[in-house]
Amino acid sequence: MAYRLSGWFRSSLKKRPVLTNTAVYAAFYTAAELSQQTFNKIYSTDKPEIDFAAAGRIVTVGSCLYAPTLYHWYKFLDRKFVGTTLKVVNTKVLCDQLIMTPILLAIFYTGMGIVERREDVFSELKAKYWRTFIANQAYWIPAQTVNFLLMPPNLRVVYVASASFIWINVLCFIKRQTTDKK
Repeated sequence: MAYRLSGWFRSSLKKRPVLTNTAVYAAFYTAAELSQQTFNKIYSTDKPEIDFAAAGRIVTVGSCLYAPTLYHWYKFLDRKFVGTTLKVVNTKVLCDQLIMTPILLAIFYTGMGIVERREDVFSELKAKYWRTFIANQAYWIPAQTVNFLLMPPNLRVVYVASASFIWINVLCFIKRQTTDKK
C-alpha cells in the first residue's frame, strides 16, 4: 500500500508538480495551523476554541501563495545556479532569503489582511514584518542550505513543505500575536 502511494506521489509530482506541491503545502499548513490552535487551547489562559475559518484563511493564502511560487522560483534558481558547490548553495540561499522571502512575507500578511477583511490590510505587515523576517532567517538559512545542498530538484518544494510544518507553527504564532492597532 505505502509503495503504491509512493509511486502515485512520484508520478503526480512529475505530471502535475504545481498541483501536487500545492496539495502537500495545504496539508502541512492545515496541520501546523491546527496544531498551533490546539497548543493555544491547551496552554492559553483564555482557552480559545478552534477557529476553522481562520485556519481556512491561513491554509488558502499560504498554500496558494507559497507552493506555486516556490516551484517556479526553485526551477529558476536551479537553472541559473547549477550545482551543489558551497558557492552555488550559498548563492541560492542568499537569493532565496534576500529576494523571495521579503516578497512572500509581505504578500502573506497583505493577503491575510484582505481575506480577514481588515480595514487597513497593511497594518499587520507593518507591525509584524521585521519580527517575522528575523525568525525566518534564523530557521530557513540552515534549512535551505540542506535543501540546496542535498535535495534533488524535484523534491525541493516537498522538502520545504515538510520543513515548513515547524516554520508555519512559528508564523501562525507570530500572526496570532496582538498588535496595538487591530
